[in-house]
Amino acid sequence: MLPKPPPRENSLGFLYCPPFRIWGESIAGEATCLQIPELDLGFDIGTCPRAMLPSKHLAITHGHMDHIGGLAYYCSQRRFQGMGTAKIVCDQRIAGAIKRMMEGYVELERQRTPFDVVPLVAGQPLEIKNNIVLRGFETEHTCPSFGYTVSEKRTKLKPEYHEFPQEKLRELKERGVEITRAFEVPLITFTGDTAPGPHLLTEPIRKSQLLITECTFFEPEHKERAKVGMHMHLDDVAEWLRICECQWMILTHVSRRTDMQYARKRIGEVAGPKAAERVLFLMDYKANKARYDQQLIAAGEQPLSAPKAAPPPRTNRAPAARPAEMSSDSDEE
Repeated sequence: MLPKPPPRENSLGFLYCPPFRIWGESIAGEATCLQIPELDLGFDIGTCPRAMLPSKHLAITHGHMDHIGGLAYYCSQRRFQGMGTAKIVCDQRIAGAIKRMMEGYVELERQRTPFDVVPLVAGQPLEIKNNIVLRGFETEHTCPSFGYTVSEKRTKLKPEYHEFPQEKLRELKERGVEITRAFEVPLITFTGDTAPGPHLLTEPIRKSQLLITECTFFEPEHKERAKVGMHMHLDDVAEWLRICECQWMILTHVSRRTDMQYARKRIGEVAGPKAAERVLFLMDYKANKARYDQQLIAAGEQPLSAPKAAPPPRTNRAPAARPAEMSSDSDEE
């Protein structure tokens, strides 16, 4: 009997939550890496699929191997593929350790891969695109850990000037009067691995349009295990969901022991059917594919699951003769 071939690797998880695409993989204890192409931003790099390489900025949540193990390869491949120097954004508490880890590869490889480490303190803004800022916040885990919120900077006319004509507003602006106020709209929050707590109840997190968070434990009897590992249990997520204003909550870091059908059922039982409608799973391939097919149909496009058009049937008839090959027995003779 011939030996079996290696198991086939699963493809990346994928969700389209307009205007953002979220793809990557996240399996508890194995690997977490996500990318949001529209922002040129990645979160964590437990492994480094090719699709992660275009991320200009890579935000690291903490130093566990399943969240940082692919970092050196990511930096090396970006350089090798001509994509530029990687920018590693991290909590300033672990910046030194990341630099030392990367320096260790210099001795092993006998070459230096360029990289930039961008350390942040909690709340410090980092502009990653025009009018798009990234901020970190401290979370609670078994090692120093950060979550991140991406916000868009906007301006709005102050209420007292709403009735002013355009000519008057232009005059005030030319005189140096501040007629607008600046504010930020939280777009995406990525928590990384974390225990529940007050750090998840701040306004930018609660009001984020997309909330990407871990949920490692679903079974009712595993609440204590979640506390020991400082992870989120489904009960914590359900309680948190009641006060969050997100359009979608995307759950990551589900372990292989948890069946997706069981996880979806538990969400409905604990959070209620209405709240469960806002919950998506990054690694739920079947449900996410069906969801994307519906999005394509709504946009008037062909769904991925549509059967391919059958090729035209083959016939045994000889091909028609070309004009130059036609018989000379024509009416023109």
